[in-house]
Amino acid sequence: MTHVVPADPQVLVTVKKKAQPSRSWAVLDSNGETTLLDVDKYAIMHRVNIHARDLRILDPLLSYPSTILGRDGAIVLNLEQHIKAIITAEEVLLRDPSGEYVVPVVQELQRHLPVVNAINQGPEAIGQIDVEAADECVSPFEFRALEVALESICSFLAARTLELETAAYPALDELTSLISSRNLDRVRKLKSAMTRLTARVQKVRDALEQLLDDDDDMADLYLSRKLAASSPVSGSGAANWYAVSPTIGSKISKASRGSIATIHGDENDVEELEMLLEAYFMQIDGTLNKLTTLREYIDDTEDYINIQLDNHRNQLIQLELFLSSGSVCLSVYSLVAAIFGMNIPFTWNDNHGYVFKWVVIISGLLSALLFILIMSYARLKGLVGS
Repeated sequence: MTHVVPADPQVLVTVKKKAQPSRSWAVLDSNGETTLLDVDKYAIMHRVNIHARDLRILDPLLSYPSTILGRDGAIVLNLEQHIKAIITAEEVLLRDPSGEYVVPVVQELQRHLPVVNAINQGPEAIGQIDVEAADECVSPFEFRALEVALESICSFLAARTLELETAAYPALDELTSLISSRNLDRVRKLKSAMTRLTARVQKVRDALEQLLDDDDDMADLYLSRKLAASSPVSGSGAANWYAVSPTIGSKISKASRGSIATIHGDENDVEELEMLLEAYFMQIDGTLNKLTTLREYIDDTEDYINIQLDNHRNQLIQLELFLSSGSVCLSVYSLVAAIFGMNIPFTWNDNHGYVFKWVVIISGLLSALLFILIMSYARLKGLVGS
């Protein structure tokens, strides 16, 4: 008899997790130090404590719009195809760090994130940095990381828009002066590129606008505040600093460098984040306005080309009318010639030379008069230009 040993559920879960493909991540801490990880999604979910549906937003194989989501302990950031990140109160995780557009983001994070740590070194360290650096240190870690990501995506889209404008306006002017298949195909490709770029800019703008319209969503992005609220009052200096509301903390840091008290800010105070998001919203909105202006210019060019084509079409119709009228008149002349060319005996055949001359003259005059009447009628009805 064969005995079947039941499988251990924990072993099955382990095997299932190992079957998941690993992804490359770059982890940047508050010191700006970068660590490369090659782990599966379960390890990331356990590290940042988010659900699978939130991590699915960062999957490059799935078409998700630009999104900024605030969770209990992380910010899920999906901006375009090259900025897919998870921001916590202590570190930033960037997906596919070796990508062409991700490397500059990593470099910017390495340059901006360490500035915050000067606060944690006490009043002596604060006194050694200038006022501008001190003002930058007021922002929590997650806002510094979020600002770098927004700056990167806004600059990227603005650069793509500038490239498109540089190529589109001369092409449209050239098409206006010379309508050809080559110019038409060139403008068609530029218009397709503009449509795709407009959709990308619109998605980022909608994500920022949706976030600005809801104070609760913005409050969810204050990770340091939530972390400090859940920490003991006698926590470390870093926890005490992050417990301070951004606006209140700025005032305290300027008034007293010696000590920073643990002050829990108002949960509805989203002024700093709102100002940050509004700045980049205005920038992305300006980029969208440029694309809208370019679209209007393309539409005006298309209208002008259609008017030109209609004018050429009308000229062809007029030419066809001239030719048709001339053909009718010549057919009348040919009819007269055919009648008199018949082999029928006439009483005036003896003097056929004299009659032939008048037949030719009168038939030509009648044909010309008929042509003039037709053209006069067409001009009277507005079928041809005067």
